[in-house]
Amino acid sequence: MITILTQKNSIANHYIAELRDISIQQHRMRFRRNLERLGEIIAYEISKTFSYLPTEVETPLGIAETKTLIEQPVLITIIRAGLPFHQGFLNVFDEADCGFIAAFRHTKKSGEFEIHKKYENTPNLDGKVVIVADPMLATGKSLVLCCKELLSAYNIKELHIASVIASEEGVEHVRAFIPEAQIWIGDLDKELTSKAYIVPGLGDAGDLAYGAKE
Repeated sequence: MITILTQKNSIANHYIAELRDISIQQHRMRFRRNLERLGEIIAYEISKTFSYLPTEVETPLGIAETKTLIEQPVLITIIRAGLPFHQGFLNVFDEADCGFIAAFRHTKKSGEFEIHKKYENTPNLDGKVVIVADPMLATGKSLVLCCKELLSAYNIKELHIASVIASEEGVEHVRAFIPEAQIWIGDLDKELTSKAYIVPGLGDAGDLAYGAKE
């Protein structure tokens, strides 16, 4: 299943437009906050697929009948660009366990690149609903590498992959190698540059959120 927020009009379109806008991008706090907002919105959409338990809540004036979430998902992000996006999910699933993965591109002299993973810290994922959040889904290679390793190490009950902006090539790569995953994205772009940046995209999300790296 693939859900694209911009296929319907909502405030998400406005936040994505601000994330892409080269003039608004100069304000780092606003950029991070918009990533966080998109995390909150996608978390809300994902929450509609979860299971709920009929519950009675005592108020000062009586008993209210409602339904509450049976279990919190586990939230995993790929640092560093994923941190503000991840915070949006954590704002919604505020009792969730969290995991963190560091993966990066190593570019060869030929211009080709490989994905390297340097760090992983996650709770036990057996029998858990897992949400992996990475704001940019470009080639999909880093997400596939990380998710395949998690799936081989744990008996994950349900896997959701969330991104703010994805390329068509990246989505197809994820679908080919992780067909069981449910994919949630803010907007879908058609092109990738020779250096695997999404076009029109928004640039380097990590640099825009935290400053240029060496």
